[in-house]
Amino acid sequence: MNVNQSAPPVPPFGQPQPVYPGYHQSSYGGQPESTAPPTSYGAYNGPVPSYQQTPPPGVSRAPPSSEAPPASTAQALCGQAAYGQFGQGDVQNGPSSTVQTQRFPGSQPFGSVPLAPVVSQPAVLQPYGPPPTSAQVTAQLAGMQISGAVAPALPPVGLGYGPPTSLASASGSFPNSGLYGSYPQGQAPPLSQGQGHLGAQPSQRSAPPQASSFTSPASGVPRMPSMTGPLLPGQSFGGPSVSQPNHVSSPPPQALPPGTQMTGPPGPPPPMHSSQQPGYQLQQNGSFGPVRGPQPNYGSPYPGASTFGSQPGPPQPLPPKRLDPDAIPSPIQVIEDDRNNRGSEPFVTGVRGQVPPLVTTNFLVKDQGNASPRYIRCTSYNIPCTSDMAKQAQVPLAAVIKPLARLPPEEASPYVVDHGESGPLRCNRCKAYMCPFMQFIEGGRRFQCCFCSCINDVPPQYFQHLDHTGKRVDAYDRPELSLGSYEFLATVDYCKNNKFPSPPAFIFMIDVSYNAIRSGLVRLLCEELKSLLDFLPREGGTEESAVRVGFVTYNKVLHFYNVKSSLAQPQMMVVSDVADMFVPLLDGFLVNVSESRAVITSLLDQIPEMFADTRETETVFAPVIQAGMEALKTLFQPQTGAYQTLAKECVAQGCCVDLFLFPNQYVDVATLSVVPQLTGGSVYKYACFQVENDQERFLSDLRRDVQKVVGFDAVMRVRTSTGIRAVDFFGAFYMSNTTDVELAGLDGDKTVTVEFKHDDRLNEESGALLQCALLYTSCAGQRRLRIHNLALNCCTQLADLYRNCETDTLINYMAKFAYRGVLNSPVKTVRDTLITQCAQILACYRKNCASPSSAGQLILPECMKLLPVYLNCVLKSDVLQPGAEVSTDDRAYVRQLVTSMDVAETNVFFYPRLLPLTKSPIESTTEPPAVRASEERLSNGDIYLLENGLNLFLWVGASVQQGVVQSLFSVSSFSQITSGLSVLPILDNPLSKKVRALIDSLRAQRSRYMKLIVVKQEDKLEMLFKHFLVEDKSLSGGASYVDFLCHMHKEIRQLLS
Repeated sequence: MNVNQSAPPVPPFGQPQPVYPGYHQSSYGGQPESTAPPTSYGAYNGPVPSYQQTPPPGVSRAPPSSEAPPASTAQALCGQAAYGQFGQGDVQNGPSSTVQTQRFPGSQPFGSVPLAPVVSQPAVLQPYGPPPTSAQVTAQLAGMQISGAVAPALPPVGLGYGPPTSLASASGSFPNSGLYGSYPQGQAPPLSQGQGHLGAQPSQRSAPPQASSFTSPASGVPRMPSMTGPLLPGQSFGGPSVSQPNHVSSPPPQALPPGTQMTGPPGPPPPMHSSQQPGYQLQQNGSFGPVRGPQPNYGSPYPGASTFGSQPGPPQPLPPKRLDPDAIPSPIQVIEDDRNNRGSEPFVTGVRGQVPPLVTTNFLVKDQGNASPRYIRCTSYNIPCTSDMAKQAQVPLAAVIKPLARLPPEEASPYVVDHGESGPLRCNRCKAYMCPFMQFIEGGRRFQCCFCSCINDVPPQYFQHLDHTGKRVDAYDRPELSLGSYEFLATVDYCKNNKFPSPPAFIFMIDVSYNAIRSGLVRLLCEELKSLLDFLPREGGTEESAVRVGFVTYNKVLHFYNVKSSLAQPQMMVVSDVADMFVPLLDGFLVNVSESRAVITSLLDQIPEMFADTRETETVFAPVIQAGMEALKTLFQPQTGAYQTLAKECVAQGCCVDLFLFPNQYVDVATLSVVPQLTGGSVYKYACFQVENDQERFLSDLRRDVQKVVGFDAVMRVRTSTGIRAVDFFGAFYMSNTTDVELAGLDGDKTVTVEFKHDDRLNEESGALLQCALLYTSCAGQRRLRIHNLALNCCTQLADLYRNCETDTLINYMAKFAYRGVLNSPVKTVRDTLITQCAQILACYRKNCASPSSAGQLILPECMKLLPVYLNCVLKSDVLQPGAEVSTDDRAYVRQLVTSMDVAETNVFFYPRLLPLTKSPIESTTEPPAVRASEERLSNGDIYLLENGLNLFLWVGASVQQGVVQSLFSVSSFSQITSGLSVLPILDNPLSKKVRALIDSLRAQRSRYMKLIVVKQEDKLEMLFKHFLVEDKSLSGGASYVDFLCHMHKEIRQLLS
């Protein structure tokens, strides 16, 4: 739970929620369920895989401070089998879908399907026009029903599902065109719509809401909506909806599986109005769309009756059927639609409160006054004006900030502004920096602060006249007056002790204990460092890096090396009293690489030989970091022992620690990662390290870690305009007060997530402003300020809030909130809190913004229709629902990784990408389109790549063509493929080249190297692979997407009742 703030206004955590009779509660709270709902795939046998770990090396980085430099370590130990034993008897993959699905035009709303899927609809303002008369209501459609009972959750009749005939769902329309594939002889295709009256009917609303919905049947017998007559004048219709700005167009519907029958509802049909209203075409089958003829493989809903006005026949009982996964919102479809709709045009940041394209879309950004979404993403771009409204909606107001984010080559880095000795211009009261939102008055002689409204004088050297609109005439010549992101050169006042910092330094601290030597890790590392030192980070055009380097080896004592350029050979000095740590030399310990190249190379050649015969298995850890920090100070201070205190000292000295762990047993990652976590560093873990299998992953991570651009000795503060304030922070950093985020080091992959709360009423006209200011030392030792500004809209209508949310950012925040919560609260409490909050968000939308509809229908906001599927992935993650095979070290490692992830990384981490490799043409150079992460999507005749940012699997189906196996693996049959293979052979054929290029491309997109694992269908490793098919029920008890959606629906209805 959040330690720094009171708990959110939700029901008490421990309080069990009432359960509908007949609903099998799958273990949402952590208890195993008594009876499993029927699923389409069998149970798994045997134990499950485990991810295991080991002890540490690391790279400890020091910022440039006015004293000596920082430390970096590379520690090494080897681990055991990474993934435990796997049981035999794994089941085959689920049936691959044999339904030939037909895509409908992209403009169709998600709900335009013969079976009502989950509704996601843009917010519609209440109240509505005059309530319909009883005749009108009767004339409308019953909410569309799924033709088959939802197996996991069959609530009894009478729980508020609404009568058989109820108000039409906002999405109750069939597409205007599109057939269901081929038709057998003797069956007519659906009739096309004749006169096209759909668009001509008068409507009381300006535009029908875009929606997609799904309904739970009221009993075991699925029912179809009753037939009704034509719409009366003044009624709105449920045809294809008008799309609204900032909305992802809904995915096209899918056809019902063959063999599904639709039955009429029990009881008499509602009165018909077939002839009273001339000019309106009669509707049928609960759709406001084309009149349809009989469908192939579908029983006639009205047996024996060929006319549309006749009485429906008796209901025909059907066996209970799973909710069709194709009828619920698909992450793949949403991502594809956003790419198609928003990937071609640049995203121009000039307009306040614009929702950017999704993180999965490739787009260019043009900075015209607001920071790029690569630097800041918000959970909502239109925030409530009052705290009461925010509490009602329960949508967290948060920003994920990545101050030093790397930009694509086509986008310019922030301009550097130098104001000379006077330094950057700031507000006298709140200390906000000059930005495009400041208002110049009195002919340009003063400016009013946009954050606190204080009036400030403009210094004479900064004065400029205003044009007829009140803007300075030099506004477009000054980055700070026209751009959302820019940098200021800091003056000496912004430096520690009023002294400009020394250049930064890296200290490589290498574990030379028995395990590290025996595994070959030390030799591997020393060889790599010889070339890697040529690629230390440097400023833009400089020829050589300003970063100095030093070397320490350790086992149970520490060895420091003098590599001064004037020496013929390196000198070693040993510190054996680790309880009283000090650095035995300063001159010659930290050196310039180019000056001391010969001595450094000699040292790196000698280290593996020097310790080749060691039998020392014991290693120290805290003194190693202590020593690195001491090397960055000129005054000695005694070791205080506790990691927290050590980390605090490191931050004070600007010493950032990156840790490389190679465990072969439990090493207490939670404790070891405290120092990297609090200093802004990184932890890398290589369980059961073997040089032949894991060297590429380790070396790739090490290269990236050493070469990445880092800001040292950084302090970040987030300022807001009056009405909201930053109240909570998540990430890898240290805070000594409530406002300043202190980072000994900050790289381009790390984010800081900030939560905001209201402290006053906001104004719709002026909106809300955020300014993130980062003071840091660059790789060249230059003190700088990087500024990011963002303006958001404010709203008095909940509908506007829900129309401008970003689900990916919301999930990023909720995961970090939950992952911190498990440190202080039981996991069940944290999980229940997430589920309750999600239900409250969706229930508030349903109650205040959605069109009236049957209670049996789940309606989701268009921008949040993926919230349930993504939240379920968070709930099923190893931190919140670990299986028996997940070690404590694994959970701690993942927890600290996610804490600093950006939105793109959490998106793919929680919902992995599954790419079929043999479906797209071999000559195609584009990435193959992804499929949903479910076993049902796997075809045993295909090969798939699955990636989540940390893991990369190549799954090979048992029936893959022999030619494909030969082209990829250079063996003649499936049985000869080596399971667990981590490198594909380099073969000169188009398929091999294409797959290897795709793997390289995926690795280039991620901040960590993903090791490949080849998994054969029905092999023991397949259990591990299935862990990442997140739409399915997990082995540790996590619900499938379909089951969780039903559970969320039940929670929402409970809140509404």
